[in-house]
Amino acid sequence: MFGARCIRLALRHCSSAPRPKHAATAPLLRVQEALEVQNPTNKEVKVQGWVRSVRSQKEILFLHINDGSSLESLQVVADSGLEPRELTFGSSIEVRGKLTQSPHKGQNVELAAESIRVVGTCDVLTFPLKYKTRHPLEYLRQFPHVRCRSNTLAALLRIRSEATAAIHAFFKDNGYLHVHTPIITSNDCEGAGEVFQVEPATGDGESEENPHFFNVPAFLTVSGQLHLEVMTGAFSKAFTFGPTFRAENSQSRRHLAEFYMVEAELAFIDGLQELMQVMEDLFKKTTDMVLSKCPHDVGLFHKHVAPGQEAKLEQMLKNQFIIMSYSEAIEILKRSPRVFKYNPEWGLDLQREHEKYLVEHCGEIPVFVFNYPYDLKPFYMRDNEDGPLHTVAAVDLLVPGTGELCGGSLREDRLDLLQSRLQRMGQEDAYQWYLDLRQFGSTPHGGFGMGFERYLQCILGVENIKDTIPFPRFSRSCVL
Repeated sequence: MFGARCIRLALRHCSSAPRPKHAATAPLLRVQEALEVQNPTNKEVKVQGWVRSVRSQKEILFLHINDGSSLESLQVVADSGLEPRELTFGSSIEVRGKLTQSPHKGQNVELAAESIRVVGTCDVLTFPLKYKTRHPLEYLRQFPHVRCRSNTLAALLRIRSEATAAIHAFFKDNGYLHVHTPIITSNDCEGAGEVFQVEPATGDGESEENPHFFNVPAFLTVSGQLHLEVMTGAFSKAFTFGPTFRAENSQSRRHLAEFYMVEAELAFIDGLQELMQVMEDLFKKTTDMVLSKCPHDVGLFHKHVAPGQEAKLEQMLKNQFIIMSYSEAIEILKRSPRVFKYNPEWGLDLQREHEKYLVEHCGEIPVFVFNYPYDLKPFYMRDNEDGPLHTVAAVDLLVPGTGELCGGSLREDRLDLLQSRLQRMGQEDAYQWYLDLRQFGSTPHGGFGMGFERYLQCILGVENIKDTIPFPRFSRSCVL
């Protein structure tokens, strides 16, 4: 045993000992990388993906392969004798061959196949996606396990990925700390009571004295704002980007039970104008980045899903957002010749029909509406102390098609006013920690939240919010 080991070690270090020969392997290229090659050198490459189309002629086989990296597929040309019997639309394959200059218009390169291997077969008769069919979004929604393989949803997911990266880049470039706020919380930030309570399914750990796993009622978060306010006691700028949950019993085109929120909080803030500028910059810079990184994917939506949306988006990006007070908005609505389902009255919340009209009135340019009635808004918003028309320093951003996209406010940093309001609500004990923040080096601060799926609806023109998220959860539906 010992002697054999010594011989192996001696051979390993002997320069004259034969070494195993490794066959040169073809480099693996993503479809997008292959399509971007400007001067093909006939070098052998390997591409893996799924068949989007297959067409066999007498001596030549044409097929298109896509791996999700690009809206455009790579054309593969092969001798018909290479066609595997299992090769069909939807099957997964690996192709080895040489990238060559394509003689056909509209494409720079094609892959001259030397071998085609079917990795996974696809039964075209039962596969929900059909060859050369542009399926409506409503149809695709029935098949959440395969809809990502359609052109439309694949484009949406690439846009979603780039928008996520652009949002993180915006905040990083502007000096914000990224914070992972908790998903499980004991706070109901909005105070609406539309929360999902969290308890173990088995009931383990419960007792008669305290039936709660966490000793207190716990919920899935509706907002990370209050936790971000904690962070702004140590960091002047912080943001979070993650899932939030609302137990709204609605199946409308505008509601999800699980969705993603971008939330930011700023310390040492001078007023709402500074907050509004951050919201506008975030929207425009994120959108510019998405348009730069995903022009073809965005173009698919603007051409096939929402014709005319491209011009609307350009209008939003090139103009300064409009600013008006809540009181001004109510007066505009009252003077409108349009008959509303809900009469606009000072002291009542704006309905979606009101939001839509205000944006139309302003030439389809996004509108900031600020200084809302005191009684409409949560306890943490700063009291303007402005006499009979009692308002708080709150602001909503309304955008074409979507309505409210962002909501924010200055936070009440004056201990006496905050404490008085919590006492009236009977919540002083529950929020003692929040009052403590006002006693230990507090600053004037404020923040906002932007619904990520609503943002995607806005820039792409998607009518149903369920088509902007990979796996939509809503009332009476939690598939997969």
